[in-house]
Amino acid sequence: MDDFESGVVLALNHDGDGIVKAGKTAFVPGALPGETIRYRRTRRHRQHDEAQLVEVIVPAAERVVPPCPHFGVCGGCALQHLAPAAQLAGKGAELADCLERIGRVAPREWLAPLAGPAWNYRRRARLSARFVRKKGRSLVGFRERAAPYVAQIDSCRVLAPPFDTLVTPLSALLTRLSIRERIPQVEIAVGDGARAVILRVLTAPSPPDLDTLRAFGMAHDVTMYLQPGGLDTVAPLDGVPAALDYALPEFNLRLAFEPVDFIQVNAAINQALVARAARLLDAGPGDRVLDLFCGLGNFTLALARGAGHVVGVEADAGLIRRARANALRNDIGNAEFHVGDLAASDVAGSSWWAGGFSHVLLDPPRAGAREALPAIARLAPRRIVYISCHPGTFARDLGILVHEHGYALMAAGVLDMFPQTAHVESMAVLEPIHDTCRP
Repeated sequence: MDDFESGVVLALNHDGDGIVKAGKTAFVPGALPGETIRYRRTRRHRQHDEAQLVEVIVPAAERVVPPCPHFGVCGGCALQHLAPAAQLAGKGAELADCLERIGRVAPREWLAPLAGPAWNYRRRARLSARFVRKKGRSLVGFRERAAPYVAQIDSCRVLAPPFDTLVTPLSALLTRLSIRERIPQVEIAVGDGARAVILRVLTAPSPPDLDTLRAFGMAHDVTMYLQPGGLDTVAPLDGVPAALDYALPEFNLRLAFEPVDFIQVNAAINQALVARAARLLDAGPGDRVLDLFCGLGNFTLALARGAGHVVGVEADAGLIRRARANALRNDIGNAEFHVGDLAASDVAGSSWWAGGFSHVLLDPPRAGAREALPAIARLAPRRIVYISCHPGTFARDLGILVHEHGYALMAAGVLDMFPQTAHVESMAVLEPIHDTCRP
């Protein structure tokens, strides 16, 4: 596998690797569509080969110099060598391909893509940690792109401040601890006015370790947390939690969250996404809205500002507790929240399902919302807004709603929640076909 080959890159795959079809398809990290490249196959599979980029013979016009010195080794980013506008166009093309190939659907209208800051946007992240004896230090960062090792980085341009420049101090902190070999993970969380660090610890810190952690928290104005077991064991070091929250100014909302709660990681895109979802759903004072996979109320409470009544449903009981508290905090009385298994076949038999709904919003995890679709269709909502973090399951579910349940795909588009990565987030609006045919 040492022979060099040349070819033209046709497109990017879902990991951001260039696709070359010269004999068996090869995936080439670092190559961009339209480029003529020289590459070497490094690993063979049944359907494709992995390859290493040797030389860019004819570069793409959209190729840029990656600003991060760790790009190409660190697996946190895949597309820093592609101009941001071209990244977004590529994500739109991937969505269109998935809709056509998987869902066999096309929207009547393409929504303008939502874009925000290209850097320093990530307010939640889970980083790997490892003490490397040969280096005599702990490493903190994302995994390497082509290996299971923790990438050795000294900063991270996609993390929100102050964590973009705290990678090296965090590494030094772990190195000083007696339990440095028993810390496999570091999580960060950034609110509008507070920040938190969560250390996954497999052994309890010693008293000197605790003093070191306290000193780090005070020096960098972050609240330190320990996680000795599952998520239910996460607790602030000295019992005082960080006052983590974020604002949705257009809706006069402020939502509190806990350090390991799911939130949309990109604050600017989240604000734009919630505003667009509310406009697309277009629910008024006489409407009842069902928000499935509602989390801590990110969409539910915004929709409650305009709708008559909103019901949010989520499988995570902790998130539902936070959602109810956020409703009280924002003086919202026309929203209610329920714990519900949205993958259950009898979801329509739940008490919160009674009464009917005129509008439905969906924001499921990567697996999509396939199990809930028949029950949603029986509700016959006038409008459905679907937000997705996986274009494949998104296309599958939209195809089901269109081909099996009589809905029309009115509009769809992408949003760049994760710039510099190949991650594609999408949204769509659907209406019953009989409504779209009205004169």
